[in-house]
Amino acid sequence: MPSASIVALRLSRLAPLGPEATAALCGLRESHRLPAGGAVVEEMEPLRPRFLVSGWAARVRWLADGRRQVIGLVLPGDGVGICERPQPLALCAMTAVTPVELVDASTVARQVFGPDGPQARDLSVALAMSAAMDEAHLIDHIVRLGRQTAIERMAHLLLELRFRLALVDLAQDDEMPLPLTQEQLADALGLSAVHVNRTLQQLRREGLIELGQGRVRLLRRPLLETIADYKAPEVTRWGGGVAAAS
Repeated sequence: MPSASIVALRLSRLAPLGPEATAALCGLRESHRLPAGGAVVEEMEPLRPRFLVSGWAARVRWLADGRRQVIGLVLPGDGVGICERPQPLALCAMTAVTPVELVDASTVARQVFGPDGPQARDLSVALAMSAAMDEAHLIDHIVRLGRQTAIERMAHLLLELRFRLALVDLAQDDEMPLPLTQEQLADALGLSAVHVNRTLQQLRREGLIELGQGRVRLLRRPLLETIADYKAPEVTRWGGGVAAAS
């Protein structure tokens, strides 16, 4: 399918989209590609509204001594810099984890955040749901880092990734891509790379995951959810289409 249609797929599963909004999203064409390790945006640079349509990226904060914290992962269908802030600046850097492709979303941002108010109500609601989902994942990330054990952190992150990838049909039968090195997982989970290796080995020994060739399969998802105290995010009492990924 055309690459930009993954954006329409994700947003349509967060809120109903009409045919005009779907066509506008699928019609986004102006794209930019970056290799793995490329800078999507540097900290405090001006943000341009874009959608990631392929590949994985990471929001990161570097410390003066070279240590890195991964603040969040950006997956296909996710927005970058789509917000109401006037002339927004990036609050952290974003780096391509794999080769990525992004499409310009300026037309979408104008429709939703223009001076005359939202011109596309369905698109506005879908983007609001997307922002709320991002906030829910950030809250989960804070809890992971602040209160969970290594095994709980790893299980919770894997379950979050499965949920998010299932929204865009990139996780099926609890199997999904995992193009992250152990060092990158360590930076995302506040662990050492050695501890990440031990934790993954424990999950494999206990028959909870299969891991190899850049993919992971969750063999006993209900048990992983119990271990991690994981609940799929619910950001509104109106169910929308989020259940498609649960």
